[in-house]
Amino acid sequence: MGSHRAAARAPTVHLPGTMTTPVQAGLQRTVRTRSARATEALGERIGRRLRPGDVVALVGPLGAGKTVLARGLARGAGARGYVASPSFVIVREYAGPIPVRHVDLYRLERPEDIESVGLDDVLTDDAIAIVEWADRAPWVLPADHLRIDCALGRGARERVFTLTAPARRADVLTALDR
Repeated sequence: MGSHRAAARAPTVHLPGTMTTPVQAGLQRTVRTRSARATEALGERIGRRLRPGDVVALVGPLGAGKTVLARGLARGAGARGYVASPSFVIVREYAGPIPVRHVDLYRLERPEDIESVGLDDVLTDDAIAIVEWADRAPWVLPADHLRIDCALGRGARERVFTLTAPARRADVLTALDR
């Protein structure tokens, strides 16, 4: 899935309506949202920058906003229809200008369960893949994937998203400049 290079580093930016926190130097930015609507809008902004072959790894605890962010990512990438969590079916595919494959590994605990899903057939160069609970199968992710760490913030509605992108995809982080 393309060349796999070490990530370079870039500064933190401020997204209107959210707060950003400086992080260690790198192609990494942290964004805080204060509502599901803002989380979905963040996903849409990033999703508009995705292209075939991109893999987005979403990592974080239950309730940290992974599915809401995934909905925005898919919508921003042009997916049609309602984007729901694929927890029980593991993989959902959405039609659009570029197919979007939404994977949820939450219910898969053993490596052999994950292998049985056939992620090699899901993570292809002709589609965008969004993988929730990606930390359960790091060995299937290409080295140059986009990683978004999702965390609970202060209060019931705040969510914190730390985006890490490979150098070849620095443009994804510029989606946060608007």
